[in-house]
Amino acid sequence: MATSWESFLQDEQQLEELARQAVDRALAEGVLLRTSQEPSSSDVVSYAPFTLFPSVVPSALLEQAYAVQMDFNLLVDAVSQNAAFLEQTLSSTIKRDDFTARLFDIHKQVLKEGIAQALRVIPWADGLSLQFSPQTVFLGLNRSDYMFQRSADGSPALKQIEINTISASFGGLASRTPAVHRHVLNVLRKTKEAAKILSNNPSKGLAMGIAKAWELYASANALVLLIAQEKERNIFDQRAIENELLGKNIHVIRRRFEDISEKGSLDQDRRLFVEGQEVAVVYFRDGYMPSQYSLQNWEARLLLERSRAVKCPDIATQLAGTKKVQQELSRVGMLEVLLPGQPEAVARLRATFAGLYSLDMGEEGDQAITEALAAPSQFVLKPQREGGGNNLYGENMVQALEQLKDSEERASYILMEKIEPEPFGNCLLRPGSPARVVQCVSELGIFGVYVRQGKTLVMNKHVGHLLRTKAIEHADGGVAAGVAVLDNPYPV
Repeated sequence: MATSWESFLQDEQQLEELARQAVDRALAEGVLLRTSQEPSSSDVVSYAPFTLFPSVVPSALLEQAYAVQMDFNLLVDAVSQNAAFLEQTLSSTIKRDDFTARLFDIHKQVLKEGIAQALRVIPWADGLSLQFSPQTVFLGLNRSDYMFQRSADGSPALKQIEINTISASFGGLASRTPAVHRHVLNVLRKTKEAAKILSNNPSKGLAMGIAKAWELYASANALVLLIAQEKERNIFDQRAIENELLGKNIHVIRRRFEDISEKGSLDQDRRLFVEGQEVAVVYFRDGYMPSQYSLQNWEARLLLERSRAVKCPDIATQLAGTKKVQQELSRVGMLEVLLPGQPEAVARLRATFAGLYSLDMGEEGDQAITEALAAPSQFVLKPQREGGGNNLYGENMVQALEQLKDSEERASYILMEKIEPEPFGNCLLRPGSPARVVQCVSELGIFGVYVRQGKTLVMNKHVGHLLRTKAIEHADGGVAAGVAVLDNPYPV
């Protein structure tokens, strides 16, 4: 869809000057990353990659994504509470995927011991159900990601890629990018267009959820513990949330899993203490990839899960975000089971689902593999991994499926319909690279926050968006993986 600034993409000299101004504004606004050379230090930083211009997003699809976010919050929360569903859904995956199996082992151990603050565990006919005391608090900060599927008639449709239930990132930097694109358009004297760039402050909303959980924990001197990686390039994104909390007089400490192993402890009431300080909320910005765990780190994760502190996410919610769960949710009738009596929410959710297929051993999995090998351009092979850069496409997918098709290891993957958006031109700005126009596609994320106390949902909100754009030459990968760049939607 054409924009009033499209002609500027053709003027190489003006493009370079505009890029210099945009980069300066990004630095001034704090759209920052640490460098790959010094990922543990803020002595030298650079701007986070971003698009020179905002990218067109149909208003109707943006509104649809916002409207369904609170339904996704409810769905994730419902899945996390349904131990029988999680066990049944992940039973084949945990046999072949060690990482998911380790997470599930902690989940089982916590259930067996009894969730801190829970009254008792009651076995019902439909599986294991938990009855919580009024004090038990659960916090979800998630991000549901979509692309715009090109329909046969050329119109775009909103289709979910995945939902991130742990370490959903870039809420902080997404809060700072609107000012950059407004500046670019104002430089071009496109003031009306600049005014259409939506205000966006996910960091404020994410902090609001943490603050509510901290408040319900009801210990005025307790802290928020952010579990961080030692080499963290994206620290300014995280600091934005920390700073919002500090403005509410809620103090945050950053520690690694290793620090928890050495200096973390539980008292007889299972209150969590780190270096003698009580912790009300544990916010994970680490712990979503196998490489982030040593034996010591697994022990630290178990300690945190056993504690009374509010976990974001708790282990069940992390499992609720796995690809296998996403695939199972797409089965006919499954949403109705998890969200009974909510047909409108079910309809909104189902409208965003792309095709998702099990690769479990048996006729269903065999059929999915046969179809993917016959038309590899129409599918994506997904392992149970977060962090970007893990999916397999085209010839790489074919080779993997040929190796996996007779092995039970295939159950650790799912197959997904490949989304085919309409490409468009934009200029991607990266440190050390010249400004050049390339064909791109975008991915829209909506941030969601919910807080539950016992069985009562006390907060359920959408709190902002994230648009990431990448060149069509890259099949997979986000900003952290060095492929996509930050962007803003230009609603039309």
